Amino acid sequence: MESNLTTTPADEAPRVRRPRGLVTEIVESLANSIREGQLQPGHKLPTEAEIMARFDVSRTVVRESISKLQASGLVETRHGIGTFVIQNRDAGNFKIAATDFATVADVISVLELRISLETEAAGLAAQRRTTENLEAMATALRAFQDSIHADSDAVPPDFQFHMEVARATGNRHFEDLMTYLGTMIIPRTRVNTPQSAPEGRLSYLQRVNGEHESIYNAIRSQDAEAARAAMRTHLSNSRERLRKGQTSESVSTPSV
Repeated sequence: MESNLTTTPADEAPRVRRPRGLVTEIVESLANSIREGQLQPGHKLPTEAEIMARFDVSRTVVRESISKLQASGLVETRHGIGTFVIQNRDAGNFKIAATDFATVADVISVLELRISLETEAAGLAAQRRTTENLEAMATALRAFQDSIHADSDAVPPDFQFHMEVARATGNRHFEDLMTYLGTMIIPRTRVNTPQSAPEGRLSYLQRVNGEHESIYNAIRSQDAEAARAAMRTHLSNSRERLRKGQTSESVSTPSV
């Protein structure tokens, strides 16, 4: 087995391998082996002892990793026998679950998907919005501002604003997709961006809401191109903020 050890200068502390990052490393490695066919349905996973030796981790880390693979529907444990790869009945169905937000890279990947979808949604909303749609968006904007001053992360009104944009397209599939994804698509449910923002929590959230207001103003003016540009800028800014702070560590996963 090839060693992963590297030397470090005497004045540089070695990188600490944290349990959360180790779990993600094991889950991704085994999941990739399953998806690439190296481990077929019915195949038995390596034993706990073998995984411990391979990744140089504790039994607790291995068991948490197996639990995550079970939650993803990739394996099942048969007590007294071992853990086996199972046939994924939903292999042909699109699915984004909470387990797909294990790392900052995962959150960025979903943001890239949203950039494509929500940019066009904003353009359609500008062409088709009704007075009621505008009122709903304005309500979400006010709720966001109230949440800022209430020392909240403002996740619910943030999601609600994006939902109202999707609803204003008049195309139920945009709304259905946003409903399916839920608030977990808001990066702040996975990464504590307000606290890590250089400008501080208040300025960070005010900037986010200012980006929302630019989207709203373009939709209200029925300027489809400006609405698309404003949405793309907003989501791209979120992506770039995450990229700048990206590390190899997994992100927090609070219930949403």
